[in-house]
Amino acid sequence: MDGSPASTVWSADQIGRVAAPLREQVVTLVRDAILGFRLQPGQRLVERELVEQLGVSRATVREVLRQLAAEGLVTVVPQRGAIVTALSPDDAADLYEMRASLEALAVQRFVQRATADQVAALRAAVGEIERTADAGDPQDQLHAKDRFYEVLLAGSGSRPLQETLAGLQARVRLLRATSLAAPGRPREAAAELRAVVDAVEAGDADAAAAACARHIHNAARTALARLHS
Repeated sequence: MDGSPASTVWSADQIGRVAAPLREQVVTLVRDAILGFRLQPGQRLVERELVEQLGVSRATVREVLRQLAAEGLVTVVPQRGAIVTALSPDDAADLYEMRASLEALAVQRFVQRATADQVAALRAAVGEIERTADAGDPQDQLHAKDRFYEVLLAGSGSRPLQETLAGLQARVRLLRATSLAAPGRPREAAAELRAVVDAVEAGDADAAAAACARHIHNAARTALARLHS
């Protein structure tokens, strides 16, 4: 969909409906459009079209594109301008391998360090993932997964892990959106993460880490198949 007008694929109706600074609202709107594939990987983001579509200033659009570029969701290509980041299968495979190692370690640390309240919050987060898997709204599914990892990383008590995974967050969310778009994958993911929490509650750090790695490898298989198609 490279070069397609942004105005044909998404809406700016949300702007002004919530109490947040305008720039943050626009960042959220464009980010969600990218993660929901209303703006497609490789699609050009033309400043003039975005100004018209969003009803904001060119300066605001430029600030938004800079922030999304810093997150890894937008790529600035010489002589082409900004485009929606398109991860190659090789890049995606590397990111999944990194996630498998880092998140398995985070789960181990969570078992070792989390409070009872944090364990309960992780179970509640999985319950929300299960609910959104059945409801079928992609943005709700992504937000539910975000909450799960927010609780997991807080309970891991590891600043280096938190900082490293934060640097990968936007690209991880893009891959997560890719895998969750596959039919049946949201329910599979919910069951896999329930197994992680079952092992956490049993106090079995190795089993929890192994369940986490299985979840990521299954997500990788799904997403890479879609990227190769």
